[in-house]
Amino acid sequence: MLTLYDYLPSQNGWKARVLFGLLDIPHQTRLVSIFEGEGRTDAFLDLNPAGGIPVLELEDGRTIAESNAILAYVADGTQFLPTDRYRRAKVMQWLFFEQYHVEPVIGTLRFWTLTGRLESNAVMAAAKRSAGLRALAALERGLKNTPFLVGGTLSIADIAVYAYAHRAADCGFVLDDHPALTAWFDRVLDVIGPGYPIHHYSEDPHTAV
Repeated sequence: MLTLYDYLPSQNGWKARVLFGLLDIPHQTRLVSIFEGEGRTDAFLDLNPAGGIPVLELEDGRTIAESNAILAYVADGTQFLPTDRYRRAKVMQWLFFEQYHVEPVIGTLRFWTLTGRLESNAVMAAAKRSAGLRALAALERGLKNTPFLVGGTLSIADIAVYAYAHRAADCGFVLDDHPALTAWFDRVLDVIGPGYPIHHYSEDPHTAV
C-alpha cells in the first residue's frame, strides 16, 4: 500500500490528501512532527533528503518528495492530468508558477502570521507581500476567460495553486478586487467538496503558538 508522510497543517500535504480523496486511492498516512524535528532525523532524510513533507512511499519502498511531483505521479492516467501535450505542459506551467510565486510567498507569509513569526521576519515580509500581490494579480488575469487554470475541468494545477492561494486572507491579503480569482475558488470547492478540512498550526502543541 502507498504511504503518505504528512503534516496536517501543511497545505502542501493538503494537496496530496485532496487528490488521493478524489481518486479514492487506498493509502496509509504517517504523520511527521515537524516542530519536534522529526523531519530532520536520519530516518526521514533517507526518505527525502530535503527533510520536507509530503513524501509518498511506493509499495516497493521508493519515495517521491515535493507535493507537485506527487500530484503529477498520482494523477498520471487520470482526468486530472491531460494527455494532450500542450494541455499537459500548461498544467506544468501552473505547477511551476505555484512553487515559485505562490507557496514560497503566500505560504511563507501565512506560516509566519499563524505561528507568531511575522515580526521577527519583518525585513523580508514587505518584499514577500509585494510578490504575493503580483502573484494574485497574475492569477486574476489567468482566470478571466477560463473556468479552471487549464480549460474547462479541474486539474492538478488547480489543486496545487488553490491550496495556498485560497488561504491568502490568513496573512492579510484582501481579494475584493479579484473577482475572477474568488469565483474560481468557489468552482474548485464545488468540485473537490468540503471533505478536506484546513488544519491550523495552533492545533499542533509543539508550535508554541
